[in-house]
Amino acid sequence: MNKGAGLTIGVIAVAVAAGSGYWLGGRGGASHGDAAQVASAPAEPSKKEKKLLFYRNPMGLPDTSPVPKKDPMGMDYIAVYEGEQDDEPASANQIKISTEKVQKLGVRTEAAQLRVLDKVVRAAGRIEPDERRIYAISPKFEGYVERLHVNVTGQSVGKGQPLFEVYSPELVSAQREYAIAAQGVESLKDAGGQARDGMKQLADSSLLRLKNWDISEEQVKALAKSGEARRTLTFRSPVSGIVTEKKALQGMRFMPGEALYQVADLSAVWVVADVFEQDIGQVRTGAKAKVRINAYPDKIFEGTISYVYPTLNAQTRTVPVRIELANPGLLLKPSMFAQVELPVGTKGQVVTVPTSAVIDSGARQIVLIQQGEGRFEPREIKLGARSDNHVEVLEGVRDGEQVVVAANFLIDAESNLKAAVGGFGHAAHGAAPKEGQAAAPGQPGAKGASHQAEGTVDGVDAAAGTISLNHGPVASLKWPAMTMEFKAANASLLQGMKPGAKVAVEFVERQPGEWVITAVKPHAGH
Repeated sequence: MNKGAGLTIGVIAVAVAAGSGYWLGGRGGASHGDAAQVASAPAEPSKKEKKLLFYRNPMGLPDTSPVPKKDPMGMDYIAVYEGEQDDEPASANQIKISTEKVQKLGVRTEAAQLRVLDKVVRAAGRIEPDERRIYAISPKFEGYVERLHVNVTGQSVGKGQPLFEVYSPELVSAQREYAIAAQGVESLKDAGGQARDGMKQLADSSLLRLKNWDISEEQVKALAKSGEARRTLTFRSPVSGIVTEKKALQGMRFMPGEALYQVADLSAVWVVADVFEQDIGQVRTGAKAKVRINAYPDKIFEGTISYVYPTLNAQTRTVPVRIELANPGLLLKPSMFAQVELPVGTKGQVVTVPTSAVIDSGARQIVLIQQGEGRFEPREIKLGARSDNHVEVLEGVRDGEQVVVAANFLIDAESNLKAAVGGFGHAAHGAAPKEGQAAAPGQPGAKGASHQAEGTVDGVDAAAGTISLNHGPVASLKWPAMTMEFKAANASLLQGMKPGAKVAVEFVERQPGEWVITAVKPHAGH
């Protein structure tokens, strides 16, 4: 190979090397740039799993466990995750729950507000005839039923319609006496003196006797005109209505005052409603009432409250209330069952909360007031009148305050509200507890607070999980020295416990009157 050819090959080799270096450098730069770009790009967020911290006692006792377990009552311990440990509440009477738990529980609040409580008292009732429209037909003399014109109970009759005819020897005799006296007066009309006056007095006396026996004016005039006594007398209905009772039988004998027929005018009836004792104080006479009858579900009858009876049925604790009701078409039958709605008087606008907001323990009523995000204050209230959906608050809540209306019982369970509320009293409003009154949470004597005592074991009942302890004074509860029985929070606390052992214990009040030992250790001086 000559010198020129070698030089050419060398130049090509250098060029190739330089190109390769430039290409490799460019690739290296690009790779570095890509890496930098990847490094500078934000990492895709990954869902962070919550860290399990421990398991807490479901009854709020100061007892935790690193692993799942059950308490002596068989309840599972509750898992506590990182971030779920609530901070201390802003005040001793507030309860704080994490926002996440509030959302999970479905907590819903509503503002207390002024409104007029439109309350309607509902009561069961029955249709009864108007007692002022019931008539009895009773002859005032002795006689016999000669003929019946109305022979069926329940028959409709008109005013003046013949009901029955009677024969009475006394009646015939009285008619003849009057006829003779009337004729005597007529014959002596031209005469003067005592004879005419005496005959006139006899005629007037006979006429009065017939009228007292309910002889109609028409029959009396016919008797005076003809002078002939009729053998029978016709009794007519005094009112238009329904024959509700018929005792008369063809040919029967009756005595003076015996009720042979009873006719009721049902164009207006009574509804007698049985109102419960707690509602009767709000019912007023003169108010309108609505009546529904099962036989006519599409109709509403309206009447007026006319009377509130002064008696109480001791068995049902109800007071009868009378409602007067028109009865067009005689649709309402006596003894029909009625559903009555009675309006009650109101006293204008009052502060109210939904009925679902009230936690009623029987001894007191409490609502949860939302004080901030996840913060709730249990507050004792005094209730007044109620409607279907709202209740009046006399004390404890102001207009506009947010009260929990949904999941309040779940907040109770979740936050061990019983411990906060069990000793809750005037301390909720910032007052110091009175002597004999439970202290607020965090104060000595509060339910759920821990107390210490030292004493001697009198006995151990492993089956019942109880310890009988002869302990000294307990300052936090103002207890003197005494012997009493405690429950053990778990069976492990009973191990090694023997009568005569001197111990120091910690205990809490799990329920009213139920004291539970949560920790035991030998007495320091033992």
